Amino acid sequence: MSTATFGSLGFNQGYRWKDELKVSKVKNQNQRVNLYIGGASALSTKCMQSSEKKKEVRIGLLGASGYTGAEIVRLLANHPYFGITLMTADRKAGQSMGSVFPHLITQDLPTMVSVKDADFSNVDAVFCCLPHGTTQEIIKGLPSHLKIVDLSADFRLRDVAEYEEWYGQPHSAPDLQKEVVYGLTEIFREEVKTARLVANPGCYPTSIQLPLVPLIKAKLIEHRNIIIDSKSGVSGAGRGAKEANLYSEIAEGIYSYGVTRHRHAPEIEQGLSDAAHSKITVSFTPHLMPMIRGMQSTIYVEMPQGVTVEDLYQQLRKSYEDEEFVKLLDKGVVPRTHNVRGSNYCFMNVFPDRIPGRAIIISVIDNLVKGASGQALQNLNIMLGYPENTGILNQPLFP
Repeated sequence: MSTATFGSLGFNQGYRWKDELKVSKVKNQNQRVNLYIGGASALSTKCMQSSEKKKEVRIGLLGASGYTGAEIVRLLANHPYFGITLMTADRKAGQSMGSVFPHLITQDLPTMVSVKDADFSNVDAVFCCLPHGTTQEIIKGLPSHLKIVDLSADFRLRDVAEYEEWYGQPHSAPDLQKEVVYGLTEIFREEVKTARLVANPGCYPTSIQLPLVPLIKAKLIEHRNIIIDSKSGVSGAGRGAKEANLYSEIAEGIYSYGVTRHRHAPEIEQGLSDAAHSKITVSFTPHLMPMIRGMQSTIYVEMPQGVTVEDLYQQLRKSYEDEEFVKLLDKGVVPRTHNVRGSNYCFMNVFPDRIPGRAIIISVIDNLVKGASGQALQNLNIMLGYPENTGILNQPLFP
């Protein structure tokens, strides 16, 4: 979004917040002082519930009991227009969100139900946070009026045969796949605007494509010998109980996994090949780090004869200077996962390699926000015509 567009969309909204903060100095009829931020009361549950009723868009959240579902709830708590009216979680059906995630106990939310019992008559848009391999059948059966953002991998690969190769099962909604828009927001914003169904990108592909796509389009890096070393916090593996994710298995060590066969590889190559208009194959190795959230991709690229690291830096600056959530750091500053934790930002920078003709690009995101739920909300904002930063301007949490 350009600076001018952001100004026209967000300036008045900002004044509304200021007006609300002025109102917060006045006591209500019960002589209780309320602090209003983003249309909700931070101190009064009664006022919070009243604000929820005024929200314009009714949201269904499928798969609410996982980490990405919980992040959707956390982010929507600050959204002035989107309110949750339906939540599903098959294993937690009948339970409240606060009992599953105690940090969300302050939110006024519907009781979770099984997907088969879900009523979509009171829903305008859906976030689908279900496991890979289960989403195609469910989305195929949803009412056609719904706007949908799918956070699983089930619709990310356009080639249904490639999906079967990498995910080990046939694609069950090939006709639906044809209408899907891939939701890497900063790259496909115009396509997202008119989409009914958006496939939200994976976390690794987000951190990798954001720096590489502009450089490939500008013909500033070679298509060969792209080496990607990525590291993720354990939350990227989901909330399910797995032996490999136990504290004693993860702590005080680094674990490389999916070597040569990680399922995000074809998604990365699909995006880079589209940018290049020719097939690109990358060397991609992910690593699990002993931290909860955060992701860093360190990317090694070759430059054509005559291209310099300064050219790469200036192209990234040009590509993202007007973007809200993608930030090219000052020269020489190394991106750190700590500095994007809990936020929808992607920080990146480019450095000269000691090997002549090569460059090193470092990109960091929060895998649960820009790598999942934050980007999903960014996409739905665009799909429904709201300023895309609505509800996701949370600043990074540090320390």
